[in-house]
Amino acid sequence: MKLVECVPNFSEARRPEVIDEIAAAIHAVPGARLLDRSSDNDHNRTVLTFAGPPEAVEEAAFQAIQIAAELIDLNQHSGEHPRIGAADVVPFVPVSGVDIQDCVAIARRVGQRVGAELNIPVYLYEAAATRADRQNLANVRRGEFEGLKVEIGTNPEREPDYGPSELGPAGATAIGARPFLIAFNVYLTTDDVEIAKRAARAVRHSSGGLRYVKALGLLVEGRAQVSMNLTDFKKTPVYRAVEMIRSEAQRYGVEVHSSELVGLIPQAALAETAAWYLQWDNFSPELILENRLAGTDGGPQPTDDGQRTAGEGFLDDLAAASAAPGGGSAAAYAAAMGASLAAMVAGLTVGRKKYASVEDQMQSVLLQARELQADLRAAVVEDAAAFEALMAARRLPMETKDQESARAEAVEQATLQAAQVPLEVARRALVILQLAELAVRVGNANAVTDAAAGAELALAGLRVAGYNVRINAASLQDKGADQELLFELDVLETRAGTLIDEIRKTLSVRGGR
Repeated sequence: MKLVECVPNFSEARRPEVIDEIAAAIHAVPGARLLDRSSDNDHNRTVLTFAGPPEAVEEAAFQAIQIAAELIDLNQHSGEHPRIGAADVVPFVPVSGVDIQDCVAIARRVGQRVGAELNIPVYLYEAAATRADRQNLANVRRGEFEGLKVEIGTNPEREPDYGPSELGPAGATAIGARPFLIAFNVYLTTDDVEIAKRAARAVRHSSGGLRYVKALGLLVEGRAQVSMNLTDFKKTPVYRAVEMIRSEAQRYGVEVHSSELVGLIPQAALAETAAWYLQWDNFSPELILENRLAGTDGGPQPTDDGQRTAGEGFLDDLAAASAAPGGGSAAAYAAAMGASLAAMVAGLTVGRKKYASVEDQMQSVLLQARELQADLRAAVVEDAAAFEALMAARRLPMETKDQESARAEAVEQATLQAAQVPLEVARRALVILQLAELAVRVGNANAVTDAAAGAELALAGLRVAGYNVRINAASLQDKGADQELLFELDVLETRAGTLIDEIRKTLSVRGGR
């Protein structure tokens, strides 16, 4: 079954009757199911979560934006959270039977309609962005409603993708397509907002913190709050962000008071967090009763034909006559299989009396390999998205010198990203080789060939990723960046060659040859 989720944020919480009307507009669309409603008076913001077939979600999103525009006046609005519009942010998220590109198409259709029919400026962001500098929502929302109101008609950089270059009472709307995002707030045992701001600065990626975290320090209901968006919980899990906030707060004699979820959260994120806090080394989603009863491990489900698995779906997509996914995604997939085999061998070693002396080493391999597997599964999609972003940058207009300059900058940034994604795959593949080398050397002897197979798959992933690094690096105008990428790749490949030689020698002894 094809399902899409939409998680619009509206600049209103203090008038629940307004949110009631917006929710009613969503309910009125056949097939659209409202799943959650979360309002915060201090933020003066409400997040609604609804899902359904793509056509129903698309129509419900437009209807919700229309009602919000009629009932919310940004000139009269105040709240802690940054905003540019009545319907401030409207992201579409693939759930099943659809992919991110399907959601990009929905976002652009809704954006075009909102601009034309409602006369509201629309900025496309994340995967739907037509400009590299608008992928990050923070750039779109820079200056908030008040700043955008001044710049939209005078600064070409703030020209919307759809709609007029002026703001009315409903402001502007950011519409995009993205993976699942977790909105999570942590309250501290203090009213000193400066401590929350320092903790937010420590945890957010833009100021040197965790890679997939956006964070703000706010004062909410008389208590300091760190408000976060976790944009990829598989790569930066919830518990890691919370523990960093806890550590930072303790520097100032402050503790975590409580936390709250805004909207919904995937079961996998909670299971991962529970396993970490319980120090449950051999955790598997299969051990969850509900997953076992449902005949699933909590991972990707069959697609709309009811038969095709996630792996088969990727292989079919890879075989399709389209440029993405391509070699870069295949490299990540191969390395992920290598990580899976390393985890398997470690799991077959942990808990065995015969291997008690290497228990701690194998537990470490198991945990690292599982994390790398999740990272690389995500990289399969990231590589395809980086290619699509590069193609979008190359399609930007070049009718004026300013447009030509903007396009050149966008292409350069997108090309750099298209090289950095496979380079990160290569880095992770090298770590998998290191884990596999340990598993081959001291892991369960009955599975030594599986560990070696994992090493060979990781090596293949590294080498194929290298092809993508080189071809994109060659297109960079910044030759300094080009050389830096190639130097690191050479180091990774050299280390990988040394490791695979050691693994093959060990295998010849332990594998019975």
